[in-house]
Amino acid sequence: MDPSNAWLLPTWAFALPIAAAVPLGWYFARMLDVPHERSGRGLDALPATMRRALVGREPARMGWRAYAVALLAFNAMLFALTFLLLSLQQYLPLNPDAKGPLTGDLVFNTICSFVTNTNLQHYSGEVSLSYFSQIGCIAWLQFVTPAAGLCVMLAAVRGLRGDEHLGDFYLDLMRVLCFVLVPISLIVAVLLVACGVPMTFEGAATANTLEGAEQVIARGPVAAEVAIKQLGTNGGGYFGPNSTHPLENPSPWSNLIELVSIILLPMATIAMFGVMLRDGRHAAVVFGVMLAFCVVGASFAILNEVVPNAATTGLPVADGPNMEGKEVRIGPVGGATWAVFTTATSNGSVSAMHDSLNSLAGMMPMSMMMLNVVFSGIGAGFLNMVSYIVVAVFLAGLMVGRTPEYLGKKVEAKEVKLAMLAILLHPLLICGGSALFAATEWGRETVNDPGPHGFSEIVYEFTSAAANNGSGFEGLGDNTPPWNIATGIVLLLGRFPALIFPLAIAGLLAEKRRVPQTSGTLRTNTLTFAVMLLGTVLLVGALAFLPTVVLGPVADHLSAVPPLPAP
Repeated sequence: MDPSNAWLLPTWAFALPIAAAVPLGWYFARMLDVPHERSGRGLDALPATMRRALVGREPARMGWRAYAVALLAFNAMLFALTFLLLSLQQYLPLNPDAKGPLTGDLVFNTICSFVTNTNLQHYSGEVSLSYFSQIGCIAWLQFVTPAAGLCVMLAAVRGLRGDEHLGDFYLDLMRVLCFVLVPISLIVAVLLVACGVPMTFEGAATANTLEGAEQVIARGPVAAEVAIKQLGTNGGGYFGPNSTHPLENPSPWSNLIELVSIILLPMATIAMFGVMLRDGRHAAVVFGVMLAFCVVGASFAILNEVVPNAATTGLPVADGPNMEGKEVRIGPVGGATWAVFTTATSNGSVSAMHDSLNSLAGMMPMSMMMLNVVFSGIGAGFLNMVSYIVVAVFLAGLMVGRTPEYLGKKVEAKEVKLAMLAILLHPLLICGGSALFAATEWGRETVNDPGPHGFSEIVYEFTSAAANNGSGFEGLGDNTPPWNIATGIVLLLGRFPALIFPLAIAGLLAEKRRVPQTSGTLRTNTLTFAVMLLGTVLLVGALAFLPTVVLGPVADHLSAVPPLPAP
């Protein structure tokens, strides 16, 4: 890649979704936040009809508890149905390549992963799954699970603005599918087909190489799955190498489309929050804090990836950017940008192998997942940030000696406890799981490197599972029963409490009377609050994860630096 053009990709990757966020956010609010008196009329008749077909009764006016129960019941149904289908894939249709059965622990891990909108893959899709499994289990879950996250965000925002009822989960789900994920995915899939991404139900193709050998080329309904894997912050690729594979990502245009798709909808949901709340300045504060983390993370990763790999020090090779684990067409700048975007948004797709990133560059995607508030999943990123907002407001109240308030409602002990539970569960899952596997043969026997890099591989896997991301340091041999079961449990605990606790906070605030603003009220739409919120996230993140990061990526970097010459 021409060095003068190296920064064009990250520039456009930030500029395009930022420009589209406000109009998309307005569209989301218009189509998804329908007043009760207009529910089921006009365009809204389609999701209302689909909802009646699914549930068989008229929409309910749910409080936060009923909404949470509906979320859990729906996901339990998804889990049971897709577990059964994936376990029986060898007997089901659309299996032209005769894919066999998966082990029980791998089925458990895969279903936990896709039901939680994570797409952590301990398998290669083209090797292990039939077309029916790819479409009837994987692609279907890639639509409904991000939709469920956005539904909870819609309910939470209604609670924060003081609505008595938070909506109907099933009606919200159908609206998100009908007006957001399906139409936008269709547009992106058509663009990807135009870029050369395959879309077929025929079996693998056979080709003869220039040497006369026969080569079998896997293919299938790739474009449809790639579109929703990016837009739905899913990340699970059709092929094992994910978006480094030339059939998933064949051209510079497909690369830009897929990269923009990763962050487009998470950005738009923050704009939707401002429209629904009628407080664009507060939404801009939240958006700005998230964007600051993302820009700094991407810049740091790129600067540490365009330098040579320490492994080449002293070897008779030309100095240059770290090309280990890179697709040559994408390069180190594109790979590093994608690594930060995909972990900032809990997407998990890759265009470079994260295990091969330079140590400090690899620290950035790990840090994005540890913070878990940088846009993150569709709806889930905002919900994670709500907990930090509550803590920031509480700390500000302590400093000025008055009862903290958020959006005109008093923040009291219940809300603060729920926020702290949501925040502290995340490092507990990561550090607890990492400690267990680093201390036992479950982890030590599956790493490539017994040193700091091997520890980083273990930490990254649990961080990815807890943050519902799905990417990995793929030097790790993670398709074992201990890894499949442990990360499956972490996937579930990392997903549903993180949705339900902020929903409960919003529901409790909705039940309170609004208090008038005074000169002592902390305004949440100012630069001062933005700095306070950013500092709260950094403080909690540093206290929770700094020792782990020092023992992993930082120690890995220091061990790779050549010693200074003797005086």
